[in-house]
Amino acid sequence: MAQYLLLIYGDEAAAARATEDDRASMMKSYGEYTQWLADRGWLHGGDALFDTDQATSVRMSGGERIVSDGPFAETKEQLGGYYLIEVDNLDDAIEAAGRCPGAQRGTIEVRPIMAT
Repeated sequence: MAQYLLLIYGDEAAAARATEDDRASMMKSYGEYTQWLADRGWLHGGDALFDTDQATSVRMSGGERIVSDGPFAETKEQLGGYYLIEVDNLDDAIEAAGRCPGAQRGTIEVRPIMAT
């Protein structure tokens, strides 16, 4: 078994323009998807994240800590949440990523976790 993070990237601006019905439909889809992962015994965690206007980035430069509001990089899609899954192989992780509701409008990055 191997663990993977499914990193959910989407367009925050487009999500902000969504109607209440659109949001309710998306939340229902995520609930069903989360249950699908749990039913297979793959789900080991996951959460939505606040929008990037709530983010703080920290870097070190010349021994000094630099703290700035917002994400480290401006991008078209922002990290909005994640699932931690444990599956037999990368093919299963890719199947899970393809079923994630976020894949319909954004990108799901499949990232293996290093075993310690």
